[in-house]
Amino acid sequence: MPRSTTARSMPPAPLAALAAALLAPSLAYAQEATKVDNNSTATVISSLVLNAAIFGVLIAVFLLARPRFRNIYWPRTYLTVPEERVDAPPKSLFGWIPVFLRTPTTEIYKKNGLDSYMFVEYLEMMLWIFVPVWFISWAVLMPVYGAKTTGGLTGFNRFTYANVGQNEQESKRFAAPLILQYLFTAWLLYNVHTRMRRFIKLRQEFLVSPRHADTAQAKTVLITGVPNELLSEKKLTAMYSQMPGGVARVWINRDLKELPDLVDERAKWLNKLEAAETKVIKLAYKRVKKGKAQDASADADSEMNPDIAERYIEKKQRPTHKLGALGCFGEKVDTLTWCRERIAELNKQIDQKRSDVAHDYKTYPPQNSAFILFRTQIAAHMAQKTHAHHLPYRMGERYVEAHPDDVVWANLNMNPYERKVRTAIGWAITVALIVFWTIPVGFVGIVSNVKGLSQDVPFLGWLGDLPPVVTGIIQGVLPTVLLAVLNMLLPIILRLLARLSGVPTRSGIELSLQTRFFAFQVVQNFLVLTLISGSASQIFNFVSEVGSNPASFPGLLAQAIPKGSTFFLSFIALQGLSGGAALFAQTTPLIVYYVKKFLLGSTPRKVWHIDHDLRGVAWGTLFPAISLITVIGTGYLVIAPIINGFTAVTFLIFYLGYRYLFLYVYDTRPESETSGLYFPKAVTHIFVGLYVEMVMLCALFFLTQYGPEGSKTQAAIPEGALMVVLIVLVAAYHYILNNSLKPLYTALPLSLVPPRDAAAVASTGAGGAHTGADLRVSGETSTEKKPLMMQSSDNVAPAYSTNGGGSHLGDAHHGIDAHAVDMKNLEKRQPGSEGAADMDDAFVHPAARDPQRPVWIPNDKFGIGRAGVAAARQAGVEATTDNTSVNDKGHVETDAYEPPGEPRV
Repeated sequence: MPRSTTARSMPPAPLAALAAALLAPSLAYAQEATKVDNNSTATVISSLVLNAAIFGVLIAVFLLARPRFRNIYWPRTYLTVPEERVDAPPKSLFGWIPVFLRTPTTEIYKKNGLDSYMFVEYLEMMLWIFVPVWFISWAVLMPVYGAKTTGGLTGFNRFTYANVGQNEQESKRFAAPLILQYLFTAWLLYNVHTRMRRFIKLRQEFLVSPRHADTAQAKTVLITGVPNELLSEKKLTAMYSQMPGGVARVWINRDLKELPDLVDERAKWLNKLEAAETKVIKLAYKRVKKGKAQDASADADSEMNPDIAERYIEKKQRPTHKLGALGCFGEKVDTLTWCRERIAELNKQIDQKRSDVAHDYKTYPPQNSAFILFRTQIAAHMAQKTHAHHLPYRMGERYVEAHPDDVVWANLNMNPYERKVRTAIGWAITVALIVFWTIPVGFVGIVSNVKGLSQDVPFLGWLGDLPPVVTGIIQGVLPTVLLAVLNMLLPIILRLLARLSGVPTRSGIELSLQTRFFAFQVVQNFLVLTLISGSASQIFNFVSEVGSNPASFPGLLAQAIPKGSTFFLSFIALQGLSGGAALFAQTTPLIVYYVKKFLLGSTPRKVWHIDHDLRGVAWGTLFPAISLITVIGTGYLVIAPIINGFTAVTFLIFYLGYRYLFLYVYDTRPESETSGLYFPKAVTHIFVGLYVEMVMLCALFFLTQYGPEGSKTQAAIPEGALMVVLIVLVAAYHYILNNSLKPLYTALPLSLVPPRDAAAVASTGAGGAHTGADLRVSGETSTEKKPLMMQSSDNVAPAYSTNGGGSHLGDAHHGIDAHAVDMKNLEKRQPGSEGAADMDDAFVHPAARDPQRPVWIPNDKFGIGRAGVAAARQAGVEATTDNTSVNDKGHVETDAYEPPGEPRV
């Protein structure tokens, strides 16, 4: 809009210019929006062409690389445990496509868990919502907005709300967006309701399936804030013995003092010893190959010589390190000898500390948290829902489905009041970050426009005198780096705030991060960008106009919001085409794999993890990123209908991409499984987008005017009033939805509990406390030890055996029905030592239970590795050369099923 006379006669104020720059999230966004305002069609089409070209290149990379790199493109066909593998797709260029499309999405549920399945379900729901909206809105609203109107807008801006209503006749067209808003809202709510009911059914089936219900995880409750007078196994057992079946076992968390630090230090030196031993072996191969040392591998007695390495390397070439800070200061020592001695010393200290912990309750007192294992699953859920103490905050936080590998042990012992304060401070900081994040990002925008800023802000004029090369670096390279760092830091900071708030599980931290990060996405990446991108081409005019005539703000806002959609067209095109193709291409993991192989594959353990570790996802950041696209699409549902087609295509590509990844690539670890709890949070976020869109449209109806200056007439008051009615109706529906379904998200209804729980109650008595000694199943003769979280609470100490580096896993339930086969197979061994698989130690802090991980040294033809194992064992350190060797080129190889001391999951 043109400036007022007053504004035109005034020079741009330096503070106004600086404020405008700070409001812009980055100059790139502002510049993009400026181009869109002036020539939206050319800008968006250019973006589409560029992203389509990138899409084609990345898809070509995927098609050509997929058959050759199975550890990148289909590792779930051979790397995961056998019962969770999927059939390998054909290696032909296009032959995999029919197989992939025919594979039912429920295969993700069976093989990869409910979290993964519900994420793909969310993408499918978005397709069901936006595809019909796309066709209807393009058929109805685009002609209404663009045909024979007097708005004067061009390009894609022509098909927005802002292009109509310039006279009385055109104002009648506002009935179309109102009617379609009602229709689309009803369609969206129908899909939400249908999918939520399906989610609840799937989650409840998952929870009560024999495969899951018989695990210790399903029957365990974590309770924090336990008062001192109840910190006793007997007292907690007596308190909860009223639950069906009673209590099987109680673990009181203890203050372990320095024990966790000693265990961490031992792990550090174990890694260093493995690296040093492998380095010596590789150096020996290298010197023999170059003729600097003689190959004495034919000597039958060589492996009996503990100093065999001296035949191949000089003494000065032995690995050394300094004991001071950062390994750069202090006394220099021989790494091999010193690490063996230090690890042996730590083993003795750790064993002594563990012995003290077992008997000395004064030095190592109980903390205010406990794990309670019940005999029945329903008892655990009842205990979680039942308030245990009559005083406020005592035993107030209770978590069902606890898994020891998901626990943040440092957060278990917070005072309840301390946790409340930490939570309040954490959210205060989160809100501050969300509100003021524009300042650091705006600073990046300022840096990227040094030349323009030097002209618009007089006291920064000296920046224009910088050499062109310096200016080019500042404007071209520095902003990109700074923006990348800021984008990387934000999730880290938000995740840290959730952790410092006292959330006791890693999955709980991710759930908290999902909420925090989504709030940031909505405020900064949608609302702020909507306003700024809609008026960036006139940002100085915008600030000056509002400053001189505040009453003009509503009119300016009504014009800015629809125009902002053209920026998001380019944004969604980037996400859908370039981002979607990147899901298939997996170029970054492919490059990282070989970089790691070259730079980090220095020990058998590292080589094994590089080759065998399956990639997962960070749900706390993935869901909000997808929810942002939902909010954008919902936000401009009828205001700028052209965006609906872009959104639908983007979700289609994402659906296919993530469906492929969760079938063939990504793995959800059992300890991080929430049984789909991220999904209802994401559905709540859909409502956020819907409310924002309805409020925006309502405001536009009330703000839109037509007629000459000084005698403007309101164009859509009835439509605005009906939008208020719709907002009330949606809010009422939202309340009913939450009131009826939300309690079922985490519930285990009695109507679904199978008769076997009742039988368990009858066999053990309705009440009594039980100890580990009387938890054996009559006639149990198996010598196999089941995975920790697959052990039934009716068998405290089943046996376990390995053979040839593999594992033999017994059934968790001898009467698995046909339906149970469709549940996620949780028969995975937890990471950690084999000792952790004993039920007696299931929920004991890892520092108090895990044995020393064996030093894993590669076997070699010179006998250096075997000599290293002998020297380690002589020093009192467990070591092995099993299932690993060095080839003739000096490269470490391993065919182990699992690394020593790290049971495979």
